[in-house]
Amino acid sequence: MSVNIIEWQARGKDLYIRELVDMEDYRQVEQIQIQAWGFDELDVVPSGQLIAAKWAGAILLGAFDSERMIGFVYGFPALEDGHVSLHSHMLAVRPESRSLQAGIYLKLAQRIKALEQGLDEISWTFDPLQVLNANLNFSRLGVISHRYIVNFYGEETSSPLHRGVGTDRLWVRWLISTERVERRIAVITPKEHRVAEPTTGGQALAPGFAITEEHLYDSGPSVLVRKGSSWQRLVEPGGRLESEECLIEIPSDIGALKATDMEMAQRWRLAVQTAFIQFFALGFVAREFVRIGSPANSRWFYLLTLSGVAS
Repeated sequence: MSVNIIEWQARGKDLYIRELVDMEDYRQVEQIQIQAWGFDELDVVPSGQLIAAKWAGAILLGAFDSERMIGFVYGFPALEDGHVSLHSHMLAVRPESRSLQAGIYLKLAQRIKALEQGLDEISWTFDPLQVLNANLNFSRLGVISHRYIVNFYGEETSSPLHRGVGTDRLWVRWLISTERVERRIAVITPKEHRVAEPTTGGQALAPGFAITEEHLYDSGPSVLVRKGSSWQRLVEPGGRLESEECLIEIPSDIGALKATDMEMAQRWRLAVQTAFIQFFALGFVAREFVRIGSPANSRWFYLLTLSGVAS
């Protein structure tokens, strides 16, 4: 019997994460892929591949409510620029169980198992237009990114989530043994696994560098660069930049925007894609995800900087 890696409580339920070990586990992983993403069967990673990957060193973990699997995370060994790491290919939670915090605890459990294997980095990709995923990855887990991939899975897949604005992805690096990561996750890590004192999570903009309304478009994407102690809107992409920080805005709800105004959603995608490709080519690194404005009227931005990537 597999030992529980993490246990927690949510909404009156006792939940846990363990390694997946048998065919029943693998079949549930297949089912969750369909339920979470609406995949056709041809797009599902099948049990046979999961079995082979596990024998080759993959990490495959499930989150459970009693005996029912409510989510899973799957990562396989990777070689990135000559460095051995884990690439986290899939994380999914059943739609009716998404209020139980399974996603973030699956990532914490994945980190524990990767450290046990002697690894110090986990990579994965995610849709850069998704606010919830960006906030989880940067603010709570402490990832960094310097790689933007256009149409990672092609223009679309069988999932309704991947239609209309392509499948662009940010490739993120989770440097799991750094102090930066340890302090980000301390506030959410069960006490028996903590290695650092909790902090308040993701960092806000530096004091004195306030954003005012004239910096922003009334609607649509804004890209800002810091000039001294203020920010200026970048009107035209390209050209030489004399700045060490920039902000790239994404929509507050890309799903709702796709449903009501596909043309505007595509405009956002192109603006975000152009900005990331430009700034990454100049040596910038995405380090934070920040909110500007009140909770009732939020604007969401990636913060990129030319400073070191691992601090």
